[in-house]
Amino acid sequence: MLKSCYNINQIEAGCDEAGRGCLAGPVFAAAVIFPPNYSNSFIQDSKILSDKQRNELRIVIETDALCWAVAKINADEIDKINILQASIKAMNIAVNTLNVKPDFLLIDGNHFHSSLKIPYLCVVKGDATYLSIAAASILAKTYRDDYMQGLHIKYPFYAWNKNKGYPSSEHRNAIINHGITEYHRKSFRLFTSQLKFNF
Repeated sequence: MLKSCYNINQIEAGCDEAGRGCLAGPVFAAAVIFPPNYSNSFIQDSKILSDKQRNELRIVIETDALCWAVAKINADEIDKINILQASIKAMNIAVNTLNVKPDFLLIDGNHFHSSLKIPYLCVVKGDATYLSIAAASILAKTYRDDYMQGLHIKYPFYAWNKNKGYPSSEHRNAIINHGITEYHRKSFRLFTSQLKFNF
C-alpha cells in the first residue's frame, strides 16, 4: 500500500502531471489533498491501472479528497516555455486553485519551483510511493484523456481517442498525410526528420 503522507502533522497536497511526452494537446496537472490518515488500497500509479480502473477511481478521489484541482497548459505555451516549465506551471496553477491551502507539497519527479511559498519535496516515482501523488496522477491522466477524446471528434485522422496525442506510428503517419493542427506542439519532433515539414 502507498504511504498516506510524508508528515502526519501537516496538510499535504500531492501533485503530478500527464502528457509530457505527447506530440499534441495540453499538459495536464492535478493536486490532491486527502484527509489525515486516509487510506485506499486501490489507488495506485495511474500507469499501472486500466482506463476503467482510472475512471472509477477518479470518482472515489473526487469524493474522498478534502479538495482537488486540475489545470492545463496548452500547446502554444508549451512551445514558448518548454514542456518541463509548462508541467511545473500547470502544477503550480493546480495547487493555487485548491480551496484549502496546503502546508506542504509532494511533487512527482525531480524538478519543481514555485512562487507560492509552500515547502515541497520532489519524489522520483512519487506516484508509486505516496497516495496523494498517485491520486493526482489519476486525475491528471483521466482529465487529459477526456480532453483528447473531445479533440478526436474534431480531428479524427490522428486517432487521439486511442493514442491521446502520444507519438504512435498512426499519429505520425497522419501528420505526414494531413499536416498539423493548432493542438500540435511545434517545438517537438513531429517527424522522424523535421526537414519533412516547414513550420
